[in-house]
Amino acid sequence: MRKLAALMLLTGLYACNNQKTDKVIDSATKTVAGSSTDTLSYTYDSVKVYSKTPVSVNKNVTDTAKAVVSYPLFADETANKFVQEKVIGLAGKQGAYKNYKELANGFIQEFDNFKSKNADSPESWFEELDLKVTANYPDYLSVLFTYVDYRGGAHPNTLFTYVNYNPKNNQTLTLDTVITTEGMPLLRQVAEKIFRNNEKLGPNASLSEGYFFAEGKFALAQTFTLTKDGLKFLYNPYEIKAYAAGTTELIVPYSAIKDILKPTPVLSNFK
Repeated sequence: MRKLAALMLLTGLYACNNQKTDKVIDSATKTVAGSSTDTLSYTYDSVKVYSKTPVSVNKNVTDTAKAVVSYPLFADETANKFVQEKVIGLAGKQGAYKNYKELANGFIQEFDNFKSKNADSPESWFEELDLKVTANYPDYLSVLFTYVDYRGGAHPNTLFTYVNYNPKNNQTLTLDTVITTEGMPLLRQVAEKIFRNNEKLGPNASLSEGYFFAEGKFALAQTFTLTKDGLKFLYNPYEIKAYAAGTTELIVPYSAIKDILKPTPVLSNFK
């Protein structure tokens, strides 16, 4: 198991007091030097929005709500549209907003509406969306989407997921793109063996104690990506373990599942 450092970093960063009080939007663009394998050219851009509404009625307290979206801006508008729509959907706002700026503004509007009815509430809301390109090939783009928001409570809500995209056909790359239908049971068997080894569990050890697998049966994570090392599955906080355990990564080498891999050109990027 490997915890993503981003979980604690983002939580700690946005739990700190925010001294901004004016509602503003600023955008910063940074060019990134792509590797020799990069196909879609892009820069990194960001949108930041602050509320004008202070958290406290105490005039000496200037903390307020903040929404930040950091994302790759592709030269290919079709790729931009695809990733943006996926991210807005993953944030639970499918169809409600057209772009990242509207999404950030919407969060601040929700905070302002909440404060208008709950002036004494002390929580300082924040929302952080961070997108990083992890693979960029002619037929495969993978973007790691990290989402953290806090609206009160014991801790922020946190989500890590991969957006897998084929630029050639403008489609989502799903698991059955690379694994045969009849091979899915074998994939789960191989993955469970690796998972148990990583967790130092015997072949017959219970997956009900200390884990959240339904009926104690192993299941693949809901999000995955393709890497040089193999299929990487990522379990989110609360998906199979307590929030404090963070994320759990599971890598299944291609060599361990070579008989159930489809002869798709996408996999040639990782051989």
